[in-house]
Amino acid sequence: MLLSAVALFRRHGIDGTAIGEVIADADAPRGSIYHHFPGGKAQLAEEATRMAGAAVTAAVAHQLAADGPEATLTFLIDTFRKELLDSDFTSGCPIGAAALEGGGTPAARAAAGESFAMWESMVAAALWQRGLALERAEALATTVIAALEGAIMLSKAQRSTRALDRIEAGLPALVPDML
Repeated sequence: MLLSAVALFRRHGIDGTAIGEVIADADAPRGSIYHHFPGGKAQLAEEATRMAGAAVTAAVAHQLAADGPEATLTFLIDTFRKELLDSDFTSGCPIGAAALEGGGTPAARAAAGESFAMWESMVAAALWQRGLALERAEALATTVIAALEGAIMLSKAQRSTRALDRIEAGLPALVPDML
């Protein structure tokens, strides 16, 4: 059910996804959702956001350790570009979707904030290990995450990967000491 919830939240947002849609997509019995998620949709949204955040965090950690910040940025851009193209620009970042939701799912929004903070921290640490001053590394990490999330939203709205293409080309030129 969590995988179905993440996929649907990516496309329709939390507020735009009904519990019945998650049940149908997961091919689960109706009562199972309340058995596993007694807190209802709010609990499902929080757990789905945490699961998606953990998956991206693990991928970022692996890429940073294996290939460094530049390759990690390319990996993330390529991943989201593929997701956008494969979904005809209907699916974006599940963490960004949770962050943009209304007041009905504050725990999911908080989980999104925790994921963003973790990604910023990981990127900042990688940049700091390359010799950047900590304050500069933190500022650049925030710039990278904000640019990526903004480019995903622009890409969805404009039905084009141009924004992702531009940050892929522009971020290294904008902040050459980052990479």
